[in-house]
Amino acid sequence: MPKEVIMPALGMAQDEGVLLRWFKKEGEMVTAGEPLMEVATDKVDVQVEAPASGLLTAVTAQEGDEIPVGQVIGLIAAEGEELPAAPAAVERKETQAPEKDGGATATLPSSPVAARIAAEHGVDLAEVQAAGDRISKEDVEAHIRSNRSGGRVLASPKARRLARERGVDLAAVVGSGPEGAVLAADVPLAAQPEPEAPETAVPATAVHTPVAVEPEAQPVSRMWQIMAERLTGSWTSVPHFYLVREVSAEQLIHWRTVLASGAADGAKITYTDLLTKLAALSLARFPRLNSFWDDGKIVTNPEINVGLAIAVEEGLLVPVVHNADRLHVDQIAAHRADLVERAGSGGLTPNDFTGGTFTISNLGMFGVDAFNAIVNPPQAAILAVGRIADRVVAVEGQPAVRPMMTLTLSCDHRAVDGVRAAQFLDALVGMIEEPLRAL
Repeated sequence: MPKEVIMPALGMAQDEGVLLRWFKKEGEMVTAGEPLMEVATDKVDVQVEAPASGLLTAVTAQEGDEIPVGQVIGLIAAEGEELPAAPAAVERKETQAPEKDGGATATLPSSPVAARIAAEHGVDLAEVQAAGDRISKEDVEAHIRSNRSGGRVLASPKARRLARERGVDLAAVVGSGPEGAVLAADVPLAAQPEPEAPETAVPATAVHTPVAVEPEAQPVSRMWQIMAERLTGSWTSVPHFYLVREVSAEQLIHWRTVLASGAADGAKITYTDLLTKLAALSLARFPRLNSFWDDGKIVTNPEINVGLAIAVEEGLLVPVVHNADRLHVDQIAAHRADLVERAGSGGLTPNDFTGGTFTISNLGMFGVDAFNAIVNPPQAAILAVGRIADRVVAVEGQPAVRPMMTLTLSCDHRAVDGVRAAQFLDALVGMIEEPLRAL
């Protein structure tokens, strides 16, 4: 039988993926293992390999479609192989057209690009004439051109509303939008009233008429949208509590210096690498911090996989150092450096994000003293790390200057109570202040 091409599950919490592009067209031969399509998940864009060799056929998904995980979107048939009935087409958002004479409402699907252009230009997709059975980008652009040539001024819905309120003729306004479209920011300038003459003589230079400025909406990436949705869900549904400890970093600094001097190939050991190792060892002693809440049950993870929060232009990524408790510090450092490099170049894979059980977020390198982090669902805790800075502390009853660091542990109170969290943090602090205890 032909091999099914499905939307793969590239993450534990993934419900759907976006088909970014096909590398092969329908009717072309494909080879097992070669890139077949590119899919966007909530964390990363991934090239999906062909599951078999043969002829790509029965393609039902188009570029830009959001597709549920597991849905069949094509078939790969061997030479001479009989094809079964074609799988159902991917369900897309449909646009209602005006009612016909019989009262029935005709519908036409539209591509994501067409829908976006229509929204930007204030175009009702129901008015667009499609050349085929789907409204395309070209159809929307043709509709925009025909309306402009017919004398209809191209303007955003908000600009039209402002024009009506201010009594402004849109035809007299020079638009700054795409293809000369009038935007909301253009209308206040065009509608600026002449200041009325004051009752008393005031120098012209003293009259200041405020000009309304429309706020600018900045589009965000899909990654940022997903990050916002997930952290909003965590913040509003997870009962957070926080434990804060100030730690002497004197021995941690010494430990890093010793390791760095003996590191091979110029490997750079960071404080994050050391904390990853020590946190993993502490999690092994207190597995409740390595668990998660699941519908009335507390589930303990069998592995200790520490996620590292990494900021990129498109949003926040949390790739994972798997089995961190079993790795040497130099191995953690090499893996962390590789993750950071590939995060910046877009080369992370789904496996890099899979299985995280605890997260470390370090903002010390940006001069931050302390902060409260939001638990990364479905994990039970996240450790926020501040900078190392000299502070005056009491040492044997006398004031002394020591390099200190602030740790803040955020916990999900459904999975972890205060005592267990305090025991974990105390063990971690003990190993930071005396790293030999970890060895």
